[in-house]
Amino acid sequence: MSVDFGRTAEDYAAYRAGFPAELFVRLRAMGIGLPGQRVVDLGTGTGALARGFAEGGCSVRGIDPATALLAQARRLDSQAGVTITYQVGRAEETGLRSGGWDVVSAGQCWHWFDRPRAARETRRLLTSGGALVICHRDYLVLADNVCAATEDLVLQFNPTWTMAGGTGIHPEWTTDAASAGFTDLETFSFDVTVPYTHEAWRGRMRTCNGIGAALPDAIVTAFDAALAQLLADRFPAEPLLVPHRIWALVARTPTAP
Repeated sequence: MSVDFGRTAEDYAAYRAGFPAELFVRLRAMGIGLPGQRVVDLGTGTGALARGFAEGGCSVRGIDPATALLAQARRLDSQAGVTITYQVGRAEETGLRSGGWDVVSAGQCWHWFDRPRAARETRRLLTSGGALVICHRDYLVLADNVCAATEDLVLQFNPTWTMAGGTGIHPEWTTDAASAGFTDLETFSFDVTVPYTHEAWRGRMRTCNGIGAALPDAIVTAFDAALAQLLADRFPAEPLLVPHRIWALVARTPTAP
């Protein structure tokens, strides 16, 4: 399946929930995201994770291959009153100098990378004792909830979609980090409830990698109409209270003797 999130840039900026403040509180308690730290955010998209670090006083550079997403990131940064440097590029070969960064982060994107190459590139970028931070934010498919019903609809429109039914936990990424020589691996997770209007949930699902990022416009429009009808019929109350899981991996480069 060919996926281009640049096609979803406006919806992505408008309707994708950002990372909650609690994530950054927990990371700061681990020494990550402190004022003055140098952060590279891979697969930055519209800058959701990068902005959180910038708001905490970090010097942040965001990298993404989609120019449309970076344009939205700059607009959202301006609204938030932060400054982030962005460049078009890929996680596997950033072109940035070796050993010049305290933190390399990746939010909602590690699974799209050539993961072994991205892990090695991350290790190259980090200073001694620097941290790799992989964060994810997933809605939770529970019995008969709006997420389950919506994913069933996605599969009707795109039967080749392979990402349904996730748990919001990503243990395989710990192996990526360990294989690249990272140490002191820690993971944590916590659940949050995110309110969505019907309009916002439809917008969020248009950004799904199996819908707006992959299908022709006419099919995306038909999916959106079908989802509007599903919500009206089965989940009429607003806001929808959608359960999400926040998951994070922190791994360190070995400290030089």
